[in-house]
Formats: sequence, structure tokens, C-alpha cells
Amino acid sequence: MINFRYHVVSLTAVFLALAIGLVVGTAALNGPVADSLKEQVTGLRKDNQQWRQTVSNMEKQLALEEEFAEETSQILLPGTLTARRVAVLSLPNGRDHTENVLKKLQQAGATITGQVDLQDKFINPDNNSNLLELAVTAARPTAQTTGLPGNGHGVETSSALLASVLLDRPQGVAPVSDADRRAVLAAYNNAGYLTTDSNKVTASAEAVVVVSGQPYVDKDSDKRDESVVKIAEQFDRTGAIVVAGNGSVGGNLVGVVRGDPVLAQTISTVDNANTVQGQVVTTLALVQQLTEKKAGQYGVGDNAASGLLPRLPQ
Repeated sequence: MINFRYHVVSLTAVFLALAIGLVVGTAALNGPVADSLKEQVTGLRKDNQQWRQTVSNMEKQLALEEEFAEETSQILLPGTLTARRVAVLSLPNGRDHTENVLKKLQQAGATITGQVDLQDKFINPDNNSNLLELAVTAARPTAQTTGLPGNGHGVETSSALLASVLLDRPQGVAPVSDADRRAVLAAYNNAGYLTTDSNKVTASAEAVVVVSGQPYVDKDSDKRDESVVKIAEQFDRTGAIVVAGNGSVGGNLVGVVRGDPVLAQTISTVDNANTVQGQVVTTLALVQQLTEKKAGQYGVGDNAASGLLPRLPQ
């Protein structure tokens, strides 16, 4: 029969074993195992310091490259767009770098006929019917709905109307009057679909720079991305166009244009227009469009088939 003394002896043996284990384990850790752990921690600390230094060097290099591009622009750009009339169309996802793209165009001597900022409401698929109706009510005697797309896509139809008043008409076609241009833009502005710089556009333009960004990621992303492409297509039908984008994958405008063998023949794209380098290249791509009637795909993406920048004008 197991008595109380047996339990006492058993518990004592257990605690003694635990004590011996702790002593032995501590001794082992204070020996080779501890040394090994210290070496690993020291190595990881050194690796971390090296990676921090690498990141710091890369950030410094990027800043210097941007500074170099800024200084180079003062040599390359002045005079390249003198007397050229250019409109700037900013999409909702490209607004962050629109101002800097605009500055480079002005540095090149371009006459900015107007800066139009399309609002998110314009590409919201819920407003398709309203945009179709607005295209009809906003039309004017010299900016009629005749010839506008009739496939029931509100963004496409309204984009065609806007392109017809913002860009030059084909030779032989009567130009839109200043009063009708203002009236069409005011109709869209008052409805909250766009805003214009100082609420004015001074004249029609020879070309347009469409400033875009990353693809949409919300539940209606596919429809929104499709609408952005429709905008570019309609302006492409009317005049010279350069898409100043940020990135070239994931379904954004730059990527779609580059993946379409038809659009890539007439629409120029720049995939890093969020940087000074890309803003300079955007301007040079527009020069190429206006002087050589040639499109190119420029930037740092794998699908930038034309390289970093266009051939410089002679």
C-alpha cells in the first residue's frame, strides 16, 4: 500500500530532477549554445545595419537622379513647345503629379489652353445614364451631338463631346465657338463632373496630355478602368495625345494602351510621370507627337518598348 512517505519521496525526486535539469540546462546555455545565439544576434544586427545603409544610399541616389533630371530639363526643354497649344486633362487617379507635369510643359514653352480635372463622378458607372443625357443637353450649335458615339456608354459619349471642344477640329470642319466651348464645359462643371483651372479654357488645343495613375481597386474597378480607356480613346480620335502615368501593370491606362496594338500606334505613354525624369520625358514625347506624328512607349516598365526617352529633336 502506497503511504504518505512514498508520496513525499516521489515529489522530492521530481523536484530534485527539475533542479538538476535547470542547472545543467543553464550551464549548457552559458556554454556553446549561448555563444552560438550571441553570434547569430550579432550577425543579424550587422545585416540590419547594412540593409539600412543600402536603403539610405538608394534614397540618396534617387534624390540625386531627380536633381539631375531637373537640371537637365533646363537644357533640354526650353523652346521645344514654343507656340504649341496644349490642354492638360487630369484623371482622378493622376491628380498628385498633374501640377509637375504642367510645369514641365510650360518650361518647354507650351501655351496651356486649359487644365481640366475630371472628377471621380465622371467615371462612376452609376452615372452612365446621367452622362448620356448631359451630352445631349450640353451640346451647342457648334458643338453638336452629331457624330458622337451612340452605343449607350455615357463616359464615351461625354468624352467625345469634351474632346470636340477642347481640341482642334479637323481641317475643313468649322471650329467650335468660344461661347459654345464655355457653355459645354460649364454644363459639366456645374453638374460636378469636372473642374477647370480658374473655370476657363482659353482656346482649342493641338494636343492633350492625359495625366493618369494606378488602376482602381474598388468593387467597380473593372468598369472604372474601362471608362478611363474610353476617355483616352475619344481624345485620341480627335488629336495628338500623351498619357502621363504612374506604373504600367495591373490594368491601368498605360498598361492597357501598351497592350493594345492599335492604341499603341497613336497614343504615347510614359509610365513614370510621377518623377521628374518622367515629367521631362512626357514633354519630349509630346514634342515627338507634334513634330513627327509618332507615338512611343517610354519609361522604366518592362513594357516600355521605346526605351527611356524619345530621340531628342535636332
